[in-house]
Amino acid sequence: MTDHTEIPQSLETKSGGNVGAAFEEFMRAFETYKDANDDRLSELERRSASDPLIDDKLARLDRALDETKRVADTLAVKAQRPHLGGAGAIETAAVREHRRAFNDYVRKGETANLSRLEAKALAVSTNSGADGGYLVPDETERAVISALKDISPIRAIASVRQVSGSVYKKPFAITGPVTGWVAETASRTQTATPTLDELSFPTMELYAMPAATATLLDDSAVNIDEWIAEEVRDTFAQQEGTAFVSGNGSAKPKGFLDYTKVANGSWAWENIGYITTGVDGLFPASNPADKLIDLIYTVKAGYRGNGTFVFNRGTQAAIRKMKDGDGHYVWQPAASAGEPSLLMGYPVVESEDMPAMAEDSYSVAFGDFRRGYLIVDRVGIRVLRDPFSSKPYVLFYTTKRVGGGVQDFNAIKLLKFEA
Repeated sequence: MTDHTEIPQSLETKSGGNVGAAFEEFMRAFETYKDANDDRLSELERRSASDPLIDDKLARLDRALDETKRVADTLAVKAQRPHLGGAGAIETAAVREHRRAFNDYVRKGETANLSRLEAKALAVSTNSGADGGYLVPDETERAVISALKDISPIRAIASVRQVSGSVYKKPFAITGPVTGWVAETASRTQTATPTLDELSFPTMELYAMPAATATLLDDSAVNIDEWIAEEVRDTFAQQEGTAFVSGNGSAKPKGFLDYTKVANGSWAWENIGYITTGVDGLFPASNPADKLIDLIYTVKAGYRGNGTFVFNRGTQAAIRKMKDGDGHYVWQPAASAGEPSLLMGYPVVESEDMPAMAEDSYSVAFGDFRRGYLIVDRVGIRVLRDPFSSKPYVLFYTTKRVGGGVQDFNAIKLLKFEA
């Protein structure tokens, strides 16, 4: 059997950019990983201690497994992502005019046409201004948002709503309306009024500031819309990802880990419930996977069907080694490139913003994030051209407004690593 213990240096080159080849490499890496872990478990049974050489090999395999999965997923996303303004794009005359005006603004700093178009659309008062820049074309905004969904872990599984205002308010029924059965001819009693809570999701400004050379701006072969989208999406995704997990709600979204956390037996609305591993900073040595089963069943049945596990790479490495009572690995690789791996039949989302396993850490989350967490995007991404602050480069102060927070406190539960 081939030994894939070394982290591949250029997996994308090795696969020739082919999604299928990259995914096959990932599956081979997983088979090798299982063999190495089986050796580790045999050593534990035989000597009550693992071999350091096997542990080191397993750690390297674990990194290789993550890298091969990342490459396969990246290639799958690239294969599906359309180019801005490419063949098949349908544009109205107004869209083409906005694109030309935006192109002139970015390349040459000409503002007259953009100002006229935005004034005509009555958008100046809310989306642009002396210090606010100008709206990017709609197709560029869609490309950025679509890319964010591909690379921002929580955005990919949460609910997303677009708004035109600065705050989104949502009434939510905590208790639900009172209902009942009644005979066909019997009188109907009035149902009780449900208990409502109003959740508020303000949008906060997120910015990125890519820089361009004069040569790039003068190059007519460069698709300037696509360049801006590619430059800002990774920065936006990184900042969003952190905020959606642990943001404190001050000038940024409120992450689901920032809410008050209580033992699940004492759970109440506006809190996030948790259970414990029973060991400080670790899973229990005996039947560790049972704690994951317990976590799954802290979530009500109506939410479990769309449940997703969220944890970071280090926690995933620990979970990959676990087997169930029948000797089967509880973590299973994705069925195809671009699809999530599975843990006990539920999708896994890897977020490096989740805390590492440590004493009293909340390192594993599970639940229906589509119902549990809401992301609010204010319509419009703006660009302000700055040719003065960093000569000879031209800076593009690019902003979008985004908010987020828990919208259903029933839907998300946590695993706390404490005794």
